[in-house]
Amino acid sequence: MTRPSRSSSSPNTNPDLIESPTSSRSVTQTVNGSHQFVIQGYSLAKGIGVGKHIASDNFSVGGYQWTIFVYPDGKNQEDSSSYVSVFIVLASEGTEVRALFELSLVDQSGKGKHKVHSHFDRSLDGGPYTLKYRGSMWGYKRFFRRSLLETSDYLKDDCLKINCTVGVVVSEIHCPRLHSIHVPDSELGSDFGKLLDTLEGSDVKFDIAGEKFQAHKLVLAARSSDLEPKVFKALLHFMYKDSLSGDVEPVTAHSFGLLKLSEIDETLIVKLLAAATKYNLSRLRSLCESHICKAVSISSVSKILALSDRYNATELKSVSLNFAAENLAAVLQTKAYEDVKDDYPNLQSELLKAVAGYDETSSSGGGKSQSVWGQLSDGGETSSRRLRQRTT
Repeated sequence: MTRPSRSSSSPNTNPDLIESPTSSRSVTQTVNGSHQFVIQGYSLAKGIGVGKHIASDNFSVGGYQWTIFVYPDGKNQEDSSSYVSVFIVLASEGTEVRALFELSLVDQSGKGKHKVHSHFDRSLDGGPYTLKYRGSMWGYKRFFRRSLLETSDYLKDDCLKINCTVGVVVSEIHCPRLHSIHVPDSELGSDFGKLLDTLEGSDVKFDIAGEKFQAHKLVLAARSSDLEPKVFKALLHFMYKDSLSGDVEPVTAHSFGLLKLSEIDETLIVKLLAAATKYNLSRLRSLCESHICKAVSISSVSKILALSDRYNATELKSVSLNFAAENLAAVLQTKAYEDVKDDYPNLQSELLKAVAGYDETSSSGGGKSQSVWGQLSDGGETSSRRLRQRTT
């Protein structure tokens, strides 16, 4: 019996049906910040009592509040009464906060012989130190012997200076499937873009702030005489080539984290997003949103949420809200959130909805975000409370 011959190809091997491979990347790094605590009138602090401390002002690093405790008469009678004790304290709500620390006494003679205790730049057998709740601390009961300190170059004019550096460990998953925005494939052939390069058959000329641009009436839907030259040039590039211009600056979480919101507004990518919104260029809007999406991080997400709200960038807002929900405790502690929350009142309610959705789908349940949910519901007041100084 003759068997029917098999086709040389099958649905499983059809290249049109093979899904593209996916990837993700975990990035772990530290967010570092420093604070100097100056104790003026150190001699007056002596005799305060064992276990009693002087506290610095709170300072923010990595989305958390920190403070420095100095015990002039030592922290514990039994093992440190002859020593000055110094500790770094977690002054805001947080669970499993992992961090590196450095404490140093400043040599005020100018010789640079500082007394340094540091986690940085050395191998740690147990990894970064973990603080599990507000009030957790790291430091040294026997930081420096009092009798030696009072005759050293660390004490000058009855003044003591302590430098503190905190490096909060943060991990982010870079996953295109979860934290990216799909951009539709271009519908224009690459040859069409050559019209802009050669300007063959151009039949219209624009004068933008003294700079001349040639174009084609059939390509341009409307004249945009109110745009800056660099924005108009990038807009022309898109209209002809259906892609972002090479003049558009690359964005990173670091760059957007450092820029103020007003400075972000001045970037070419944001001005191009504004033009795409004004002229209803949906693909250009998607390209801009996808480009800005690369800058989403704990320090920048509040600013990007404000940006997406202003330009009705729905996909960018959705990605940012999901990210903020996953990292809510740290986001609420950032200066960026404090700066934008009053100007964008809808931001708080949208974050509440995003957290609710995240809690329902999270495998860990809502326990982890329970305390930060309360902070957000109360308008963030919990995160701004000052850690009370203990006197006993």
